[in-house]
Amino acid sequence: MRIRDWDRSLKVRLIGELFVNTSFWMVFPFLAIYFAEEFGKTTAGVLLVLSQVFSVAANLVGGYCADRFGRRTMLVFASVGQGVSFFIFALANSPWLDSPILGFAAFTLAGMCGSLYWPASQAMVADVVPEEHRSDVFAIFYTAINISVVIGPIAGAALFFSYRFELLLAIAVIFFALAAALRFLANETLKFASPDELATDPEKGWTRAVAKQLKEYRVILNDRLFLLFVAAGILGAQTFMQLDLLFPVYLQEAIEVQAIGTFFGTTWTVTGEEAFGYLLSENGLLVALTTVIITRFVVKFPEKWVFFTSALLYAVAMLIFPVTDLFWIFVAAMAIFTLGELMTAGLQQSFISKLAPEHMRGQYFAAASLRYTIGRMIAPLSIPMTAWIGFGWTFAILAILSVISGFVYLLMFAGYEKRPSH
Repeated sequence: MRIRDWDRSLKVRLIGELFVNTSFWMVFPFLAIYFAEEFGKTTAGVLLVLSQVFSVAANLVGGYCADRFGRRTMLVFASVGQGVSFFIFALANSPWLDSPILGFAAFTLAGMCGSLYWPASQAMVADVVPEEHRSDVFAIFYTAINISVVIGPIAGAALFFSYRFELLLAIAVIFFALAAALRFLANETLKFASPDELATDPEKGWTRAVAKQLKEYRVILNDRLFLLFVAAGILGAQTFMQLDLLFPVYLQEAIEVQAIGTFFGTTWTVTGEEAFGYLLSENGLLVALTTVIITRFVVKFPEKWVFFTSALLYAVAMLIFPVTDLFWIFVAAMAIFTLGELMTAGLQQSFISKLAPEHMRGQYFAAASLRYTIGRMIAPLSIPMTAWIGFGWTFAILAILSVISGFVYLLMFAGYEKRPSH
């Protein structure tokens, strides 16, 4: 399905989200450094956990709100909310006010609004795109996000620490512009939704919507293999979610100013913040360029060994990072880290569909999100861990958790291979 054949609402979203995602990635990766500097590592880790709890709570009602109030309405509301959040964040870092607490509150509010935006954005695609073309549309949006991940961190490394107020203010304006574009150029697509595709029954209220989702999560208690899959995912998440948490804090301390080469008679140097921006952009570029290639390659091998090897690659990367302060070694470690990420990127959703009985796939997919929900809430604890036991031991523990997740996958697959087909 070509972009020119898309519904206008999706075209508006694609262009607008490219700008807001790029601006978001100019800030988000460096917030762990910001909060660690302002509050200390222990307090920063606890606060980041708390912010994720609020985001998860907002996500629980996101589907209900999209079904009750409409897709466009929620997209506009969430965009305005994020604009207000970044405006407050800018004020908290302005020449007139320096308030880290207010900045954290604004960051938390932005995260909650983002959790409200996501379900409505996914539902809008389902409303107006035929099922056979949805994967292509989602792939294009995914590619646009990765373009943002490549561009944003490099620009953010140069702007966030020197021009924070101006950058945050500009991001607020961009979110307000997206809200205006969605309000006046996009259409409400809820009227096109199939009753079977509504995430909730909007007439039953948000409390029943939350209860319904929590009930769906209980499916993991009744399926031992699925419980192992979720447990392995939570353990693995403690590693790959450090990309935006532990990595920036570590690189800031590991690299003050380092020469990385001489080009045309000029010596090029990087600071820790710039190094992290480059590494994050490397990750985004590799994801954008090689996801399809790697997925096509790994499907030739047994799934259990793909999942296990992915976990081992994560562990290897985590062990390399703390033993050096050389930028180019970090580049190699990030390539290993990204390979571990991409090996299972295309397999996880398809495996869930195999694991789930056909009549319960919706419940299984909903429950599978616990891998990221719980993982996201626990992962920020790595930052206070560095204050207690140091970076070396923190990276080592994360590597061990990744290896354990690999063995949990093997245990799960051992049971899966003996499981009767649904």
